[in-house]
Amino acid sequence: MSFDLTDSPAPLRVLPDGTVKQLNPFSLTEVWTSPGRANRPFSHPVTDTVELTEEDKHSRCAFCAKRKRETPPEKARILDNGEILRNLPISEYDATEPLFRRVSNLFEILPFSYWQANHDHQLSPQIAQRMDAYLADREGIEHVRSIVHTKRKAAGLDDVPSDQLADAAAGFFGGGHDLIISGRHYRPGAQHTDQLQSSGTMTVDEHEQFIRLTVAAMEDLYATVPAANYVVAFQNWLKDAGASFEHLHKQLVAVDELGQAIERERALLAEHPNMYNDWALNYARKHDLLVAENDYAVAFAGFGHRYPTLEVFAVEPGRPFEHSPQSLRGVSDIVHAIHAAVGDRVACNEEWHHQPQGEELAEPWRIMIKLRVSTLAGFEGGTKIYINTTSPWQLRDRVRAGLIQQREQGHLADGIRIGEKCRIADNGLRYQEAN
Repeated sequence: MSFDLTDSPAPLRVLPDGTVKQLNPFSLTEVWTSPGRANRPFSHPVTDTVELTEEDKHSRCAFCAKRKRETPPEKARILDNGEILRNLPISEYDATEPLFRRVSNLFEILPFSYWQANHDHQLSPQIAQRMDAYLADREGIEHVRSIVHTKRKAAGLDDVPSDQLADAAAGFFGGGHDLIISGRHYRPGAQHTDQLQSSGTMTVDEHEQFIRLTVAAMEDLYATVPAANYVVAFQNWLKDAGASFEHLHKQLVAVDELGQAIERERALLAEHPNMYNDWALNYARKHDLLVAENDYAVAFAGFGHRYPTLEVFAVEPGRPFEHSPQSLRGVSDIVHAIHAAVGDRVACNEEWHHQPQGEELAEPWRIMIKLRVSTLAGFEGGTKIYINTTSPWQLRDRVRAGLIQQREQGHLADGIRIGEKCRIADNGLRYQEAN
């Protein structure tokens, strides 16, 4: 498979009537945008809000601060001073106030039994020791028993005998699907149910801790599940983007196959090692699609996506957990700024991409923020041509305006350059230095 920007069709074509036809150079996804369809707002007013009680603020859903025992045992938490506490006993859950917590997903995409059956996966001695200590505590074993009961009841299964409880709970301690959960359901000072804590409403320092704990969990999952060659990281915000709870959280899933889309992109990268510069950053610069940057990351309006998409690329090389603290902060600040500019009532997916474990071909860490403002229908299913209601330039203008507004309100980190102030040069992504 190959792609050449001198070929026809080009990634971006504007027809005489104003229709924009796009082709994603990496996935070859075809997208059309008709003039006038982008006039619809991204967000819609919430009409069913109610006033919050004090209990609601901390107990609205199973992810909330006063309901910690409704999720599996904690693997880690991060405090507002940046300290990460790992493997706390249940007696210490309420001793500190976490900004974010890391727990196993109760309903994994690939359960612990998958890794056992297909890869002979076993708990490491350290993780097994931690599980034994948790189950040796009276409060701990009752917590685990309750979570196992909830999981098996949802599957229509009976409770397990006490002598099988450890086997049933192994995935809570050494599984490959984790959640990074915000300590708050609602933003500080919230009075109504529409005032949710989101990626864009938290402070820049809080968002950095969100990113740091996610990156640390990714590195740990690679070590915990040796058969995994990729850890998928993503965030679903609001119901229309696939969120079960309107409580801010990210997910990380260890997988043992890259999938055909990533495999095709890897094959393309072997032919064109500089493609993320040539066909992403350089092309976005040429067509004036840059939205924001700082010294460590750049964001631009993407092209060839099913939904309006902001693409954030790290400038430094390496997988997320190989980046310097300064680079992590820089990427976090740009991602936070994009979420703030888009607004907390726009359903979106945040998708992380990075170089798979064990792969020698270098690629940049990049985060796609996809705005779920349209619904795929029969036209897309029948043609595999996707109708994206917003062109890349319209998306650029909306987000630039939102960034300027957020800066005026003091919500953005220092060091962010917006729109025409961006100064990154062609080939500014340094990912090949990782080799």
